[in-house]
Amino acid sequence: MVQTVGTAADGSRQDPQAVGDVVGRLPYRVALAGGWIDQPFVSALNPEPPGSMVVVSLQPTVRFMDRSGMATGTRQVARALWGETLPDRDPLELMRELFEAENESLPHPSGSQDMAGLIIPGVSRLDYDATVDGGAFPCHIESTSDPETVAWLERVLHLIPVGPRPPGYDPLETRRLDPEWIRRLGNSGRDCFDAIVDRDLAAFGASMAECSAAWEAILPGTFSHRAITIDLKRLLSAYQSTYPGAMFSGCGGGYLIVASDADVPGSFTLRVRV
Repeated sequence: MVQTVGTAADGSRQDPQAVGDVVGRLPYRVALAGGWIDQPFVSALNPEPPGSMVVVSLQPTVRFMDRSGMATGTRQVARALWGETLPDRDPLELMRELFEAENESLPHPSGSQDMAGLIIPGVSRLDYDATVDGGAFPCHIESTSDPETVAWLERVLHLIPVGPRPPGYDPLETRRLDPEWIRRLGNSGRDCFDAIVDRDLAAFGASMAECSAAWEAILPGTFSHRAITIDLKRLLSAYQSTYPGAMFSGCGGGYLIVASDADVPGSFTLRVRV
């Protein structure tokens, strides 16, 4: 825990201030392999539904950058709805309530994986089938808060700040929605969850690479766009060739997520909310 200690006017030491008092008490979430399969325009073209993606609910140990794939916008809507504490109600009910509140006036609706990752503790595999709820919500959710699994994930997952999505950036300008790549995208999420449960670092990294390849194939603006000034593909390639796995936290950059048993210079680790 990071703490700050000050000195009062009378010379006495002030009580330390917890990070949570500054960044808020609501969870964050990180999305791993399979992202975009929660969007109906993607899942509707999956020839082998359901397709899966993985989200991990996070303790608020750091303030994450906005517009960086960490569901900060969804978290702000949750705060407006509920304050600093999630209501003690059915998680699926809360997901739908938060989904409706965030997407009320958005031209491109935020996917329900943002809400699931904030609300459901632990590591979750979300399965999407366009024939169920139009693909807007998971048809099935598989979650784990197994202590050994969580401890392993906290040890091997490292984040490196890259930069938020720039002004004028739209990852959806170019769509190449090939069903075979969408099938592979959905399978990457299932492979990712299995690798985490099995604590298999090589398979975990492979699922990240497969997901990244699918992103570039179906939505090339994820990595390349006139508004992006960073060579995201070259950066990703460098880390994928050095460590067991790497992917970005979202479209346009955000954080570089690196899977490694060894230390990763310039990175920080996460705490899973269980």
